[in-house]
Amino acid sequence: MDIKNKITEEKLDSYFKISQEAIDAVKKAGTDETRKEQAHDFFDMAKRYYSDAKYFKEKGDYVLAFAALNYAHGWLDAGARIGLFKVKDSRLFTVDDK
Repeated sequence: MDIKNKITEEKLDSYFKISQEAIDAVKKAGTDETRKEQAHDFFDMAKRYYSDAKYFKEKGDYVLAFAALNYAHGWLDAGARIGLFKVKDSRLFTVDDK
């Protein structure tokens, strides 16, 4: 099997690290005060999927762990993109650095 088509523990760990960085960035940057409820909802979903990813990894199911991480980061990225989160890091999110 081609290594590019395999979810290795190392690859999974690197995605956990990136998603944790994004979670930490949102915590530090804060949220749009006028849309706190929506921001909380997006952030809560991201944290839940991140937690699910950890559970799946512990069970040895790297495919579901990887999928859950992608959902977690998707919630974070979507929240950043629509301005719910005040992040400016284009390495972690699809936002401008400005």
